[in-house]
Amino acid sequence: MTTTVELRSRIGNRWVTGEGAQVQSWSPTHPDRVIAEGRAAEAVDLAAAVSAASEAAQAWARLPAASRGAYLARASALLTERADAVGSELASEEGKTLTEGIGEVRRAAAILDYFSRVGDHNAGSVYNSPRVGERILVTRRPLGVIAVVTPFNFPIAIPAWKIGPALAYGNTVVWKPAGTVPLLAVRLAEALVDAGLPDGVLNLLIGPTSLGSELVSHPRIDAITFTGSTRVGRAIAAQAAARGVAVQAELGGKNAAVVLADADLDLAVSQVIAGAFNSSGQKCTATSRLIVDESIADRFLARLVAATDALRVGDPLLEQTQLGPVISDASRQSLLNAIDAADRSGVKRLTTRAPRIADRDGHFVAPTILDCTGTDHEIWDDELFGPVLAVKRVAGTPEAFAEANRGEFGLTAAVFTRNLGEALEAIESIDTGILHINSESAGADPHVPFGGAKGSGLGPKEQGEAAQDFFTHTTTVYLRGGA
Repeated sequence: MTTTVELRSRIGNRWVTGEGAQVQSWSPTHPDRVIAEGRAAEAVDLAAAVSAASEAAQAWARLPAASRGAYLARASALLTERADAVGSELASEEGKTLTEGIGEVRRAAAILDYFSRVGDHNAGSVYNSPRVGERILVTRRPLGVIAVVTPFNFPIAIPAWKIGPALAYGNTVVWKPAGTVPLLAVRLAEALVDAGLPDGVLNLLIGPTSLGSELVSHPRIDAITFTGSTRVGRAIAAQAAARGVAVQAELGGKNAAVVLADADLDLAVSQVIAGAFNSSGQKCTATSRLIVDESIADRFLARLVAATDALRVGDPLLEQTQLGPVISDASRQSLLNAIDAADRSGVKRLTTRAPRIADRDGHFVAPTILDCTGTDHEIWDDELFGPVLAVKRVAGTPEAFAEANRGEFGLTAAVFTRNLGEALEAIESIDTGILHINSESAGADPHVPFGGAKGSGLGPKEQGEAAQDFFTHTTTVYLRGGA
């Protein structure tokens, strides 16, 4: 990118230049480069956005689901057409590689395409009545105005999997994206607006974190969908509960990959690397803990460390790059501090490359593997959100699964084994929202539920038919004729 893009919010039928403080999106690869800039929305803009969404809600809800879906289908087609250009902007603004950036835009398009077809899905059910001449129907209705608050790490895919079903099921939306990735928010909103979405159905507010706090506490918001930290999500849920407002929250993770004694080691190496280091480890579903049976640990870790040390870190727009920067200098410093603290406590660093990459200006952290065997260092339990993988050696399957269950989180896990019995035992034993057998811990498909157990999630799951459970409520209808 060579020019700075203007940032604007979308309220009702207009793209709006805010009256608030200056907003700038900086490249994490070249921190002196401004990707996009504009003015933040303020309280008056938030009020206008919620009002616009409220005014549009009834007409939008009364449209047939197929008609609502047609707008999503057109937006999906536009994102597909724009995938290369928008994917390049994503790599520049967020820092994941160009291949990942383009792939994420296409994934967002696929999500919108999936939810464009909810008009073909079951919209309710019919029950027998114990009374003559009556049927009992269970129908579904939209909730109303949805507050959508999204993180930086998937700046177009996560918004798509929240906004897509919210709109498909007849709700209107006021969206506050992460302040570090406003350009990608504008690009998704543009695709929906260019698809002809009626005025007020989608409203976008560009601004600071405080704007998101004001949004979720607004009295005319009917439900909140949030992805972010467990601490913030629980605070939102507590505040919303006091007002009787529904919350769907996808929260933190400290996801384990378990490599059992009979695993295909080559497969496990490739999948653990992908899970731990794709997107520079900045995924709630990233593999951040590795549990290895001690009988194969030396062989497995030797291969894993060699492959990790060979990963190419650099400018995400270059074809050869495999890891880009993390999102900010604050994130980079937090990761380096955590690694330094682990080193001082006796945790052994297995990778040979120094975590701090001093010869580049960007927010780079080298992929790092730390052996925590025999320790209880906090790096084993705390979510770091970066390219850092903690390892423990264990004696057998029961200990491995017990270690995978350790801690407050339960978003996703991966188990590598060629034994069907061990795979079935993993399903029974590991308390997690998502379980992968012989594949990386990251990844989600739009037609199946996504979300965590324990401290990793609140409320109904996201995506697939589970989305309907959050974005609609049921009405039970007792239907009789008049005579």
